[in-house]
Amino acid sequence: MSGAFKAACIQVNASTDLEENIAQASRLIVDAAGAGAKLILTPENTTMIVRGREATLAKAHPEASHPAVPAFAALAAKLGVWLSIGSLTIRLSEEAAANRSYLFAPDGSLAARYDKIHMFDVNVPDGQVYRESATFQRGEGAPIVPLPWGKLGLTICYDLRFPQLYRALAQAGADFLTVPSAFTRVTGRAHWHTLLRARAVETGCYVFAAAQCGDHDGGRETYGHSLIIGPWGEVLAEADEAPGIILADIEPARVAEARSMVPAWQLDAPTEEVLPAT
Repeated sequence: MSGAFKAACIQVNASTDLEENIAQASRLIVDAAGAGAKLILTPENTTMIVRGREATLAKAHPEASHPAVPAFAALAAKLGVWLSIGSLTIRLSEEAAANRSYLFAPDGSLAARYDKIHMFDVNVPDGQVYRESATFQRGEGAPIVPLPWGKLGLTICYDLRFPQLYRALAQAGADFLTVPSAFTRVTGRAHWHTLLRARAVETGCYVFAAAQCGDHDGGRETYGHSLIIGPWGEVLAEADEAPGIILADIEPARVAEARSMVPAWQLDAPTEEVLPAT
């Protein structure tokens, strides 16, 4: 791993308007690059939050014609940054979509894509019911991507509750982990900080968790509080509950330091049924 760098998490409040959301995220990405960030990360559902299966599928685009893909690729190239788009809703067929994360290299090329593995099928205490599996097709592997400073493992939101996936990513070489999210306000207040800090401590990785915030279509409420967490579990930067940017200086050498002090991450075998793809 090479030297220190600055990372940024972008926090947005996505509406049902695709072009508006692309513009909102793009402005914040430009601001983050202007502040010196070399790795910039956006939340789950960066360009659209729509409630309901029919409405989601009606607004989804196939990857080949999704306007956000070339827009963010071009922005990464223009700014010369690594750009992780937390997820886009990608139409796979008449009946299903993918919740797909993208990582663009500083030349605008696509370095990796990842389809969310664990579907958010839950009954939240505030009365909201979510059934992602009715709309989205689960992914089959979590990629690990070499960056100039170390290796980045990609996950999305509800994956956070499955620690075996993060253990497997760390054991396969990840130094940094993405957890782009649209956590509900209720579950966020209860579990967000605890789960993210636990994943950092368990793996000795930096954790980048860009989040959605505010009120959305159909009464959905997201928690905000985007976080950048160090490999010892300390919060390095935290957003509030409004759109914006958080930044932190990342020191890759601290990954090895944390792991040397508590090497538990390497003492068991990966248990996730789908091992990370390299």
